[in-house]
Amino acid sequence: MKHIAILVPETAVVEAVADPRYIFTAINEFLKSADKPPVFYVQLVGLSPEVRVTDGLFSIHTDAVLSTARKPDLIIIPAVSGNLDTAMRLNRDFVPWIVEQYKSGAEVASLCLGAFLLAETGLVNGKSCSTHWLFANEFRSRYPDVDLVDNKIVTDENGLYSSGGANSYWNLLLYLVEKYTDREMAILASKFFVLDIDRSSQSPFSIFKGQKIHNDPDIVRVQEFIESNYQDKITVDELCEKFGIARRTFERRFKKATNNTVLEYWQRVKIEAAKRQLEMSRKTVGEVMYEVGYNDTKAFRDIFKKVTSMSPVDYRNKYNKEALN
Repeated sequence: MKHIAILVPETAVVEAVADPRYIFTAINEFLKSADKPPVFYVQLVGLSPEVRVTDGLFSIHTDAVLSTARKPDLIIIPAVSGNLDTAMRLNRDFVPWIVEQYKSGAEVASLCLGAFLLAETGLVNGKSCSTHWLFANEFRSRYPDVDLVDNKIVTDENGLYSSGGANSYWNLLLYLVEKYTDREMAILASKFFVLDIDRSSQSPFSIFKGQKIHNDPDIVRVQEFIESNYQDKITVDELCEKFGIARRTFERRFKKATNNTVLEYWQRVKIEAAKRQLEMSRKTVGEVMYEVGYNDTKAFRDIFKKVTSMSPVDYRNKYNKEALN
């Protein structure tokens, strides 16, 4: 029997507490129907017996508090909402408990913005972690020692798991079901909950917002220039001359500030512009390619797929209603 502790943080997202409980208890029911014993014992664990969430609209009654919870094999850290500074302050008493349980053999999984609370423990320093793509810049700023892989939906390293944004946590839950039971049970769960079992990237859903939460005003000016002139062909040397920064210093400062090379940043801005046109306009892929500053069809397709995990045609067919008519 695997003991699962689903934490109930202050400011928790209700669904991110209820859904993990639902899937693990559902697995027990599936097994019962097959005349097999249950494999999961699930507890909701909080700092108090009752946690009010969603501005007090909902109340979650926990099964245990930290001092009375059973020793877990797996800890689930749900997503939190609202101001992250407030959320981390209100939930800081979870941190030493999570660390203690991990050192005693428990595994830990964060869902969406639960990654921030996981990162507060220091357990993922030097390790990979994912979170909602929209909060990637803030996460990197807060936790520079964590290897944020915000394009991934699931990470798994040394008994520490994380998921990407919002409903992608279902993919992590399926991943954990398969790990603790088997592939057959994970497939059954995916069919019951109508989930795409092996979705591995949140890149098709992300919107690139250049990292500007840094203390280098010169680089912010460069970023704004790139975003306003992404269609033009401008070399790194020309940027250095325009902004009066030596090339070696410029490239070092740009990478440190934005977590991208100049070329990567320029490409991401171009591809984001292309995505918007593919979503909303009647233009062909070729027309969009030229408008964002590419002349080589293969290069455009390769870079687009690298950024979004989809071809330009597939992306247009997915998001543009006109493309289906």
